[in-house]
Amino acid sequence: MNSIADVWDNVLQQLKKELSETTISTWFDEMEAVAIRDNTFILHCSNDFKKSNIEALFMHHIKACLRNIFSMDFEVRILDTPSFAAIYNQAEVKPSEYFATDGFTFDTFVVGPSNKLAYAASQSVAEHPARNYNPLLIYGDSGLGKTHLLYAIANVIRRNNPGAKIAYVKGDDFINEFIELIRTGRGNEFRAKYREADLLLVDDVQFVAGKEQVQNEFFHTFNTLYESGHQIVLTSDRPPSEMTLLDDRLRTRFEWGLLVDVAPPDYETRLAIIKNKAALLGLELPDKVAHYVAKNVTANVRQLEGTINKILAYKDLLGSDTDEETVNRAIQDILKRSSEYIPTPESILEYISKYYKLEESVIRGQQRIRDAVAARQIAMYLIRSMTNLSLDDIGKLFDNRDHSTVLYSIQQVEKKMKSDPAFAETVKEVKTNINSKR
Repeated sequence: MNSIADVWDNVLQQLKKELSETTISTWFDEMEAVAIRDNTFILHCSNDFKKSNIEALFMHHIKACLRNIFSMDFEVRILDTPSFAAIYNQAEVKPSEYFATDGFTFDTFVVGPSNKLAYAASQSVAEHPARNYNPLLIYGDSGLGKTHLLYAIANVIRRNNPGAKIAYVKGDDFINEFIELIRTGRGNEFRAKYREADLLLVDDVQFVAGKEQVQNEFFHTFNTLYESGHQIVLTSDRPPSEMTLLDDRLRTRFEWGLLVDVAPPDYETRLAIIKNKAALLGLELPDKVAHYVAKNVTANVRQLEGTINKILAYKDLLGSDTDEETVNRAIQDILKRSSEYIPTPESILEYISKYYKLEESVIRGQQRIRDAVAARQIAMYLIRSMTNLSLDDIGKLFDNRDHSTVLYSIQQVEKKMKSDPAFAETVKEVKTNINSKR
């Protein structure tokens, strides 16, 4: 074998012995081999929908083929187009290629009560960029369709203005790219890429919080785009008010436009998502099975789609029928995760009281002795991260403290965890022990 392409051809030939021609052509037609680095086989897939399905269904097949070729184990990493372009500096990759995926449009987004406002706001921004809602910030837990809406916005803007410069980046990739280009003296190239965009899309913007230089760069990028009348769309896992390490000047700018949340879908929306996903994959799913999945898989859209993908895999790879037995096998891991213990605020306080040998009334109260302050701040931090309580509700548990006091306490814990490994281990130990209580 003379090249990385030859290795990949060999892998495909082996896969054809295990998978059908239809499976190979459906999922692997947009894959290309990039490099082998440190026992990692790197691939690029321009289609995010296919990338996620390959990662979910076929990674162990690829690793087994590589083991047959090299007689050693390899990790496999699949890059999406933005990551591929950033890492390998592919200047010829055009923004339109980032958003060509048919699976991420407004037509394929299932609308329900939990995401109706986010959907409507995204459509408005797509049709009239920088006119009404700038920036638009969509927040919510992972797997609820935030990235889908980003890509849908980009698709509409590309359709209406083929020459538009669209820049998409994930928050952590923005950080890594900034560090790399500044290190190599290419800061101007980095700034031009983002500050000259007609549309800037940043996924998981919460990652920039707490990184001083990155926040400063993002602040100036934001200002340049906003003052030039260019659209900014952000997603995050929480509203700006709860990004405790975010600079105030960025928090203010994030709140200039419109904040919209996406929540877990209700039963009817879950059912619609299941039927829509099955139809896109050409899977005939009996109504009884669709209702069963909708009833049992409740956390997010990604879990629903993953379940349908697994059902399809059982059908294609094992010849299984799409009945309740197959569905049970497809969702058993998800059901196991869904049944994980979720502590109550009272159980968290009870354990911390025992751990620090302090009365709960002392932890909840106003005493400023050192141990009491530490226990109180850790309790607030853990209640926020382990339950669904809002900052205001947490404050009520602690002698009616206000929103800003709770935020400050959480921020202090997060800062100390970053700078003090021993303290971070203490917090992790407390959290692990609380989770072990059932």
